[in-house]
Amino acid sequence: MKEITLGNRKVGEGNPAFIIAEMSANHAGSLNYAKEIIHAAKESGADCVKIQTYTPDTLTIDCHNSYFQIEKGTWKGENLYGLYGKAYTPWEWQAELKEEAEKAGIAFFSTPFDKSAVDFLENMGVEFYKIASFEMVDIPLLEYTASKGKPMIVSTGMGTVEEIEDVKRAVYGQGNEQLILLKCSSVYPANPAEMNLKTILDMKERFDVPVGLSDHSLGSMSAVTAVAMGASVIEKHFCISREIENPDASFSMTPKEFQNMVGDIRMTEAAMGKVAYGPTEQEESSIVFRRSLFAVKDIKAGECFSEENIRSIRPGYGIKPKHYYEILGKKAAQDIKRGEPLNFEMIMK
Repeated sequence: MKEITLGNRKVGEGNPAFIIAEMSANHAGSLNYAKEIIHAAKESGADCVKIQTYTPDTLTIDCHNSYFQIEKGTWKGENLYGLYGKAYTPWEWQAELKEEAEKAGIAFFSTPFDKSAVDFLENMGVEFYKIASFEMVDIPLLEYTASKGKPMIVSTGMGTVEEIEDVKRAVYGQGNEQLILLKCSSVYPANPAEMNLKTILDMKERFDVPVGLSDHSLGSMSAVTAVAMGASVIEKHFCISREIENPDASFSMTPKEFQNMVGDIRMTEAAMGKVAYGPTEQEESSIVFRRSLFAVKDIKAGECFSEENIRSIRPGYGIKPKHYYEILGKKAAQDIKRGEPLNFEMIMK
């Protein structure tokens, strides 16, 4: 499986999960909030902060017939054009936000939603791109973004196997094999019971690229579980406070929650370790507390070993218990006191 470089980090099998703090609409229309989010994400352990590059007009049209009304979910009752107007990140901020991220020492990238956004981000010098789940079917956008030769992270919410194959074909077809796929449940917030995280394992094998999770569920359980299943990237929405009203606040993590998630992920990675058998260095001192064969009564030289005078007990200074039945009925080669561990020199040949 390929290893992809995002900023100064290697992403893929054997590397720590790359953790993205998604700003999205959590700036709530304030440049100062946006900058605060960048610094808080860095302090909370994120490897990267992500924004979105679109305007209402690049996503949809200003139309209010029934096709453009949201009827269910978090944004029920909203008109698409109006919602995107509330949520978008002004383009005139974005170079300044990238500069702020550089000052903070955190990687920065964006999700373009059309060709003009890709061109804009290219001029800014963004080093890699994200394509949202709802845009994964926009093959011309995928091809145009891939043609820039930079790493691409593509969310696959709602994607069928055939649609994800189309994504890989579109990106690789531009001579760009720097592709990362994210399992995603495109519901806000997502129900963990419907996230089907086992799909991550299948995606890794089926598509032979690094796979991660774009997680819209509440809390960190799904993200930590995904890492335990081999996810190379975790993306979570990030806010300063859910009290700051905006379209994404209800399913975003606060800095403390994000920090706890990162800590849990790093502990999970450490606990997963590598394939290893036998005692670890830390366990060496515990071996002595295993069972072994001891004399539990005084035994005279020439006396037979029996179930009454030898037993498998703790600690582990004697012969291993697997030799118990070999020794029963044999004779002692010397006097053995109660409480002495057996060794093979005590047994007559």
